[in-house]
Amino acid sequence: MTEARPPFPPFDLDSALAKVQAAEDAWNTRDPHQVALAYAEDSAWRNRDVVLTGRDKIIEFLTAKWERELDYVLRKSLWGFRGNRMAVRFQYEWHNAEGQWFRSYGNELWEFAENGLMRRREASINDLPISENDRGYFGPRPEDERGP
Repeated sequence: MTEARPPFPPFDLDSALAKVQAAEDAWNTRDPHQVALAYAEDSAWRNRDVVLTGRDKIIEFLTAKWERELDYVLRKSLWGFRGNRMAVRFQYEWHNAEGQWFRSYGNELWEFAENGLMRRREASINDLPISENDRGYFGPRPEDERGP
């Protein structure tokens, strides 16, 4: 059985927006196994200074990430797309074990296989310490904030 994860490339505006929202929704579960299903078995990643390949490594990476980055909440937005590639902007908030809150900003470059699985992800991320009072996200995106 061949894996597939619609929508499929080449993307139009609606399918690109749907793909980004699906990624945001999956990452907000903080379930490494669920998130990893969107990536090809041999998906190549760069996340900050970490380079890895494959779903098992993605699961390991995300498990460790969400053990450090507590109460993680993410927002993604489409920046641009063409064919089977997308550029995505994101922000997420989290706190460490000591209670310090952060807002992390970044950009991702995505490349998809024909079956809709992501075969390449490159993420550049910067962290900004914030006070708990400066938080802007308190859970997954509400229904009234979805859409173009």
